[in-house]
This record gives sequence, structure tokens and C-alpha cells, in this order.
Amino acid sequence: MVQVWNPNGKYRVVSTKPMPGTRWINLLIEQDCRVEICTRQKTILSVEDIIALIGDKCDGVIGQLTEDWGETLFSALSRAGGKAFSNMAVGYNNVDVNAANKYGVAVGNTPGVLTETTAELAASLSLSAARRIVEADEFMRAGLYDGWLPNLFVGNLLKGQTVGVIGAGRIGSAYARMMVEGFKMNLIYYDLYQATRLEKFVTAYAEFLKANGEQPVTWKRAASMDEVLREADVISLHPILDKTTYHLVNKERLAIMKKEAILVNCSRGPVIDEVALVEHLKQNPMFRVGLDVFEDEPYMKPGLADLKNAVVVPHIASASKWTREGMATLAALNVLGKIKGYPVWSDPNQIEPFLNENVPPPAASPSIVNSKALGLPVSTSRL
Repeated sequence: MVQVWNPNGKYRVVSTKPMPGTRWINLLIEQDCRVEICTRQKTILSVEDIIALIGDKCDGVIGQLTEDWGETLFSALSRAGGKAFSNMAVGYNNVDVNAANKYGVAVGNTPGVLTETTAELAASLSLSAARRIVEADEFMRAGLYDGWLPNLFVGNLLKGQTVGVIGAGRIGSAYARMMVEGFKMNLIYYDLYQATRLEKFVTAYAEFLKANGEQPVTWKRAASMDEVLREADVISLHPILDKTTYHLVNKERLAIMKKEAILVNCSRGPVIDEVALVEHLKQNPMFRVGLDVFEDEPYMKPGLADLKNAVVVPHIASASKWTREGMATLAALNVLGKIKGYPVWSDPNQIEPFLNENVPPPAASPSIVNSKALGLPVSTSRL
């Protein structure tokens, strides 16, 4: 149930799950780490499972978003002499950072490597919902197709429609660019901060289209989230999850959306009131959703699985080979960096030097979310 690499290594690093690729293992081995990988056939490890893995001596742990990293685990890791934990994820809602601070444990995450992959899945869900791909696929496989019909699986054309983005950070902006440039959609977005680069891109693309005799695209920064929900034909959610964004999309907000709108969520499940969503989908058969995340993962709210106007996939936004291997590498290097006493990388979103397999990675931890609280030094290196 535990796979061991470099058994005589000086530092003991535990990974609670097998992770894609081998580079992350090799990077740890090269720095004198004994790597232990839990191969237990259990999707989500309990706190007790992880305590058993930590044991009496452990320098660092690479864990997963599904695990409950709080007071109990950080105290166990600290007792074992550990000073480093990294999620193999950009999010860390599963981590009690205050508890980590209390025990002096550095908490790593893996931003900067998921942007395009996540945006691509949001675009895929948008297309799948708009063109009813999953419904049509099931229809074909069931042997129900007996000839072309004028009304068979009629969906939505995206060209010239309006795409709405709520949360225009790295992922939201990448998704917006794909939809604007790929399908000549107009953009409306809501964010607390102005997305200047995104606005400049859409403006430049509009000028390119106009110069070529085509209808230019437009952009607008909405004054409120409700404005996006009212005006957009396709809405993709990209906010962080906190108290202000819990059930951001609820019964009232679903009601102000267009009856044939498409709602996509690749951010965090609790951003949507899933019970209200199920009811809305039942009452509005032309309204469609594409969901990668769910309020009570791994479960869906009752009725969602039965709805033809919902496309549901199992939290695979980051599931491209390049991204998942990159996440494993970054998580391993977060732990290694703390063990070796390296500084923290100055910009966790600029991580190309860590992912270049042709050169050794920088002597730094790519991303430590509580580095300030722990007073960790910051690398002066620049790209």
C-alpha cells in the first residue's frame, strides 16, 4: 500500500496519492529524499489514514484537495518533525492555514500551471451545452438515430452572442479570450478589479475584424454581477470561494438570466446553490449548464443526474497531462524548498523555470501561501 523510492534518503517525504509523471519523484530523489507514495485504493484518505502515513518521522507531505488538513494533521506532522505541506492544487479550501501557522508548517499550492487547461474545459463545457453534444452522443449510442430531422438537437449558435465572465482573473480572462477570438462573441465581465489586458485584447481584436470587413466584437465591464447575468447568453463563473461568493448564483439570480442561457462552473461548487439550480433546470428545459464542480463533492444534489440540460464532468478542469504533471512537480518542489531552507519564489504565477525539464529548477519553493505569516525569505531571482 506504500511505494518507496530511494529508501536510504535523508529526508522522508510522503505523497498521499500517486501523482502523474515521474519528474517530481526524480527531483526529490536527487536531493536525497526518501519518497513514500500511498497506493491504497481509497479515493479520499481520512485524517487517521494520513496520520498513519506521517508516522514518527516525516519531513514533508504532498496532499490533495479532498483531504482535511487542520489542527489534527498539522500537529501530527509537527510532532514528526515536518515543516512542509503542499496541496497538489491551486485552491486550499481544505487547509486551515492558521493551524499550519501555529505549528510552523509551510503550506504550498500550485497556481500558474492550471490557467489554460481550466479555461479550455470551461470553453468545452460551453460548447457541449450550447450544441447539446452529450444528449446527442447518448441518442446515437442508444441506436435511436433513424435519419436527419429539421428539429433534431437544435442548440445555440455562439457567434455574435454575448459571453459573460464573473471573475476576470487569469482563468476567467483566458476563457474570455478563447470565446471572443474563437467564436467572435461580445464580452461583458464583472470583477472587482479592471481587467486591463483583457480589454486591450478585445479592443485590438475588434480593430482586426473591422479592418477585414467583419463585424467587430465589443466589451463592457459591468457595474454589477446581476448585469452580467441579465445580458449574457453564456456565463462562466471564475470567482474565488469565500463568504461573499457562497451561493453567488441562487434562485433569485437564476430567475434574472435569459431562459435559453448557458451557465458554466469550473471554479468551486458552492458558488452555485445546486438545489435551486436543479429546480431551475427542471422548469426551464432550454436553460443549460456545464458543471465541473459540485456543492457536496463527490455527490450531486438529487435530480441533477437525471436532467438532459446539464452536462456534468468529475472535476477534471486541470486534467491535461502537462498540467497535472506540472502540478505534481510544483507541489514536490514546495515541500523540497522548505526542507532545504530555500527562499520562496517571488511570483507564484510565473513558474516556467520550474517546469522546464531541460534545466534544473530554481532553488526556491514555487508557491507558499503562508510565507509572510511564517516570515520566510523571498527569492530575488527574476525571469
